[in-house]
Amino acid sequence: GQLRKDLGKILRKLCEMKDVEIIEAHAMLDHIHMLVRVPPKICISSFMGYLKGRSAVLIHEQHANLKYKYGNKSFWSKRYYVSTVGLNQKTNEKYIREQEADDRIRYIISKRE
Repeated sequence: GQLRKDLGKILRKLCEMKDVEIIEAHAMLDHIHMLVRVPPKICISSFMGYLKGRSAVLIHEQHANLKYKYGNKSFWSKRYYVSTVGLNQKTNEKYIREQEADDRIRYIISKRE
């Protein structure tokens, strides 16, 4: 919906401001998968803090109703996963693209059990 679209715009803008290229990204109901190219001059942990912190503030500004769901500006969890990608970049791109369908299948199966 609109939240997903706005979040995409915000993440693209924030990445652009740091010269980070989004290669592939997909927003799920409760998390996001992103394959990005980060310039070597940028510390990954600093970038993740910036991306999660600024995007939380901006998304709360655009969707004030989220404060009732997420409380005091905490939109993201404190954790994140980072891995380097070399020769298997295409595999990672495909994985991210197919996550929504995979998650939907897992949800249907878990509801039947």
